[in-house]
Amino acid sequence: MDITQYRRPELFRYPNRAWPEREITHAPIWCSVDLRDGNQALIEPMGEARKLKMYQLLRKIGFQQIEIGFPSASQTDFDFARLLVEKNLIDENLEAQVLTQARPELISQTFAALEGYPRAIVHLYNSTSPRQREWVFGKDRKEIKQLAVDGAKMIRDGAEKFNDTSVRFQYSPESFTQTEMDYALEVCEAVLDILEPTPERKTIINLPATVEVTSANVYADQINWFCDHISRRDSIEISVHTHNDRGQGVAASEMAVMAGADRIEGTLFGNGERTGNVDLVTLALNLYTHGIDSGLDFSNMPEIVKTVEFCNRLPIHERHPYGGKLVFTAFSGSHQDAIKKSLEQRRASNKNLWDIPYLPINPEDLNRSYETVIRVNSQSGKGGVSFLLESDYGYRLPRTFQQSLSRSVQKITDQSEAEISAAGILEVFEDHFMPEEPVRLILHQAVPKEGDNTEAKRGIEAELMINGQATTIRGEGSGPLDAFVNALQNHWHRSISINDYSEHAIGAGSDVEAISYIELDVDGKIFFGAGRDSDSTVASLKAIIAGLNVSL
Repeated sequence: MDITQYRRPELFRYPNRAWPEREITHAPIWCSVDLRDGNQALIEPMGEARKLKMYQLLRKIGFQQIEIGFPSASQTDFDFARLLVEKNLIDENLEAQVLTQARPELISQTFAALEGYPRAIVHLYNSTSPRQREWVFGKDRKEIKQLAVDGAKMIRDGAEKFNDTSVRFQYSPESFTQTEMDYALEVCEAVLDILEPTPERKTIINLPATVEVTSANVYADQINWFCDHISRRDSIEISVHTHNDRGQGVAASEMAVMAGADRIEGTLFGNGERTGNVDLVTLALNLYTHGIDSGLDFSNMPEIVKTVEFCNRLPIHERHPYGGKLVFTAFSGSHQDAIKKSLEQRRASNKNLWDIPYLPINPEDLNRSYETVIRVNSQSGKGGVSFLLESDYGYRLPRTFQQSLSRSVQKITDQSEAEISAAGILEVFEDHFMPEEPVRLILHQAVPKEGDNTEAKRGIEAELMINGQATTIRGEGSGPLDAFVNALQNHWHRSISINDYSEHAIGAGSDVEAISYIELDVDGKIFFGAGRDSDSTVASLKAIIAGLNVSL
């Protein structure tokens, strides 16, 4: 790697910057460019059907500004613009944006595409950076500015012929971040002189990071300086259009809003040229997690992901912020334990505030279930294992059971080097804590203690199947469990006692069952057993036998 061919760009610094002390308190104006900028970056650009499906998704999400295409550069884009009119798919709330270059025949074609639209934004652009001026166009600063002025006159004159469409203008000095700030301002002022914006009919000045070449704070300084120096500030909207070449598109856009920008152009999940445009899903949901209404609806994230993947024919990465399949999933044991305990505390407190470790947003807000929040592999611990048993099957394991089961599950996942499902964990749980051999309970009944003529029944008689042979045992005690344990001791001549016991209900109504957990001491060693039955006493007796089976 030859590092000598690179150098740091000349940094722009604005000593009077105000953005570091500001915070975002409301949503910017959103403009989706999925159908133009995003589409032109696809391996296989969208045809009519896919463009229409993407357009309908964008409207459903709530975008009121959508760049529908580049009708003067593509017959497909022109036909799509006309299709929306013909199918009556536009309304007064939509500002349809179209891109054009500063050439008469292209501008004429652009306006022809907009016939019948209630509201539209005509987006004019030309490159202004030194390299583009000198190497691509072979023009000096004066000539490049004249291109912008001539283009502004053409779109102004074109709009004057439109009586039924409310047309606004947008101008982009392409490669703004690599353009001298004084020159970028000079060109934009010259364009504004032609377009003559008013507070009632604002012009959009779009300042793109066409290629991201500096850190986000430098871009924020540039936007801050521009907002402080541009004239007619009450008659223009400052828009930003960031790309992600350095991986800072989201940060750059957020800082630009703090620096004074009013509007953001981007795409769903950041599709676009090279490393992509800024991701509007991430930007909007970042606001949402701070309690700020973005004005966009991402409440059915799985459906949005499915539609975007269909339209773009590109997969959404499994760890893409908010939309990826794994972004709410914890494999690490400590993370799982914190999530499990915090969710329990939130339910117990009955408070609405969301403040769960490792989950910056409630998955249910995006129509994502808790089933995928915790998944278990060799890196997981007791919290994850017990969470899945509870969320999928209703088992609320005591801590000692969690520890024992976790060790068994980890041994299996270490050997398999693979994830284990909730069904797999249940199978391990039943194998380890609910074995039905060699002893099974057939039936039992309470009986009076020997020599006791009162009605109190403090004895038990149970029929067991031991290694296939029916056996009856009897015992007495302070209650049915105590009596049953004594009966087992009498039969096996072993020291058996209950160290810990708990139970809870599973299900509801007529389908409710009891699950019992028993920590059993057999000859000084600890064994665990669980039992389940519609009768809570039977469930407890089954749990004792399960623990005994583990010991045998």
